[in-house]
Amino acid sequence: MPLIQFGLKDVLDILLVGLLLYYVYKIMKESGSLNIFFGLLAFIIIWIVTSEILDMRLIGTIMDKFMSIGLIICVILFQEPLKRFLFTLGSHRRWRFLNGLFSKNARQADSRASIMPIVYACMSMSKSKTGALIVVEGNSSLLSYERLGDVISADINSRLIENIFFKNSPLHDGAMIISHNKIMAAGCVLPVSHDDSIPRHLGLRHRAALGIAQATDALAVVVSEESGNISIAQGGRLDVDVNITDLEHRLTEMHNK
Repeated sequence: MPLIQFGLKDVLDILLVGLLLYYVYKIMKESGSLNIFFGLLAFIIIWIVTSEILDMRLIGTIMDKFMSIGLIICVILFQEPLKRFLFTLGSHRRWRFLNGLFSKNARQADSRASIMPIVYACMSMSKSKTGALIVVEGNSSLLSYERLGDVISADINSRLIENIFFKNSPLHDGAMIISHNKIMAAGCVLPVSHDDSIPRHLGLRHRAALGIAQATDALAVVVSEESGNISIAQGGRLDVDVNITDLEHRLTEMHNK
C-alpha cells in the first residue's frame, strides 16, 4: 500500500480551505443564514466520507449527482438568504481593511456625527410616543425604495428627523432612508414581511422594517407609536424593545462595516 505523501502544499491547501470556511461562516452568521451553512457543511462532510474515504459507490454516485445540481436547488430554496449573503460577500467595504488601519480616528469622529442625531431623535420620539421608521443603508443599494418617497438629501439632524415623523407631517407614515451619511428620502414605501413569528400586537411599521431587513442588508429602526418602544430589524431578524445603548452600538457597528 503506497504511503500518503503530505507536504507543504497540502498544509497550505488545508489552511486556505479552513480560512474560506471561516469567512463564509462569519458572513452567513451576520446575514442570518447560519443554519444553511451548517446544513451544507454537514452534507459536504457526509459526501467526502462516503465517496472518498469509505468508497461507497452507490451512495457516492447519488451524492455526486446531487452535488452537480445542488447549486440550482439552493438558489431556488434559499433565494433571500443567498441574496443577503452575496451582497455581503461582494461588499467593497470588506476589502478595505488596510485603509481602516490608518483612518480609525477619522472614522470614529465621522461615526458619532452620523449616528448620535439618530439616537437622540429616537430617544425623544420614544418619550413622546411618536411613531417612526428609519432605514440605514448597508452595502445593498436602497435607491429603488428612495424613488418611492420624497427626495430630501439633507445632513442628518435630530430635529429634522423628529419634524419629519411629527404626527401632522405628510411624510410621517412612510420610512426615512439614510445613506452616505445623509437623509436621502422620506415617506418611502417598503416591502412588508408576512413572517408568522412577528407578534400580533406589532403594526405595519414593524412588518415593513423586517421586510426591508429580509430583502437587503439594511438596518431598520422602529419607534412604536403605541408604547414608545424601540425595535431593530437587521439580517432578517426583528429585535423588540431595544434600549438606547444597544441602538447606539448597533448603529456604530453598521457604520463601521
